[in-house]
Amino acid sequence: MALVIAICTVFSTALGGIVALRARDRMHLVLGLSAGVLLGLVAFDLLPEVFRLWSTTPGADQKVPWTMVAFVGGFLILHVIERAAGVHEPADHDYGDHAHDLAGSLGALGLIGHSLLDGLAIGLAFHVNTSVGWTVGIAVLAHDFADGLNTVTLMRRAGHDRRRAVLALGLDAIAPVIGVLIAFVLSPSDQFLALYLSAFAGLLTYLATADILPEAHAHHPSRITLLTTVFGVAAMYVISVLS
Repeated sequence: MALVIAICTVFSTALGGIVALRARDRMHLVLGLSAGVLLGLVAFDLLPEVFRLWSTTPGADQKVPWTMVAFVGGFLILHVIERAAGVHEPADHDYGDHAHDLAGSLGALGLIGHSLLDGLAIGLAFHVNTSVGWTVGIAVLAHDFADGLNTVTLMRRAGHDRRRAVLALGLDAIAPVIGVLIAFVLSPSDQFLALYLSAFAGLLTYLATADILPEAHAHHPSRITLLTTVFGVAAMYVISVLS
């Protein structure tokens, strides 16, 4: 089942790239909804599962659980990587031609590496149980659309032609499948799974708050976008309660 979800992410990423190549007129609504879905998944599914897993491990009564350290670490690691790669530099940033090309390429490469970790997260989540596997799968599907869009945007902004942008998109799309295949050969403990899911929750929180929401409101600051975010959170709460 993990492999099936990973294959679905291929289409989600590719669709985001196609939209970036053609039109982005309604993207603010899609991105606003995606951010809400990610925040809801972190709060209502991932973190409760992390607490359940960690409660059965030695040292679970410590004042600051290692899971929370992993949560902050997941948030900060992605922040550091993206800042180093220049993922969020504005399009009119004063690069030289070569530096601008390099920044765009590194940013796209960072997104491809992130997609590989997404696939690994899906595979590891199914080691916990099927419900968590589907939860993480939904999270990856929700933001891989934005990943595909951003991969193409970064490549084109850096001056690469359409062929290279499509190549980067293809690598980004296939990366989660490779990640899932890697996860198949692992046999992690509950303690490791709790730490990994915590770091992944931190990563998703960063994506929702620092990547997707700013992009959603950058060119279309509207109440409708805000409402789609709230709807995404509320929908995930309902789904979590019913499941």
